[in-house]
Amino acid sequence: MKVWPVPDSYSKDIPRNGEPGSFWEDRGDRFHCGIDIYAPEGSEVLAIQNGRVIDVGVFTNSDDYAYWNKSYFIIIKTPQNVIYKYAELGEVLVHVGDFTSAGQSIGIIGQVLNPEEISHTTPYYIHELIRQNKVAMLHLETYIAPITEVRPYIGGNFFGVSKPYSVLDPSLFLNGSGRYANPKNYSE
Repeated sequence: MKVWPVPDSYSKDIPRNGEPGSFWEDRGDRFHCGIDIYAPEGSEVLAIQNGRVIDVGVFTNSDDYAYWNKSYFIIIKTPQNVIYKYAELGEVLVHVGDFTSAGQSIGIIGQVLNPEEISHTTPYYIHELIRQNKVAMLHLETYIAPITEVRPYIGGNFFGVSKPYSVLDPSLFLNGSGRYANPKNYSE
């Protein structure tokens, strides 16, 4: 079973190619490594599939870019060797080594963008997100294990030329996720 990771998201549609927050969106000097699912700050994030937490840490902070608030990530590996990176969280509810079930609450969405720190040097796509009031979201990345090196990388963006082999389009795993149903009513 797979579940939609943000029950309270503004939309259950996956951003399409060229839309803000879409997979491998060309942001001029960088490429977006995942998709963004916009939701109100404080929204619950659910595990998409069963798995084990293999890493937790800081994802963004103002030391890297002034317009970023501090946010966190969770990496969960499934038995099928698919790796989900749930990021731009304000709070993490699991620990490294925990086993998670599809539909289990794992984190809370934080406000990743700080509108007060936007300047003329801030990338255009950030200005557009602020204009649309899309300051809180789940940033979701997917990989196939083993992960090839994804560098240079910062905050969900790849600064290289060609997409690393292990980076996968999250929509491949969200299709059929029960996104139009209440995941808490599912049973395996």
